[in-house]
Amino acid sequence: MDILYLLVPMSILLVFVIGAIFWWSLTSGQFDDLDGPGYRVLMDDDTTKKSDDAPESSQ
Repeated sequence: MDILYLLVPMSILLVFVIGAIFWWSLTSGQFDDLDGPGYRVLMDDDTTKKSDDAPESSQ
């Protein structure tokens, strides 16, 4: 029963720490664009531009 004097304050402290980290993530913009990364994977443009500096092959 004496262990409750240690576990209850530790659990309350843990809840406040997790709440503070979650609040920070909300205010810092971590959840602003949830759909964008998924669309960027699907709409990936694999074409490359031809560089003017690249040497042309002569045969």
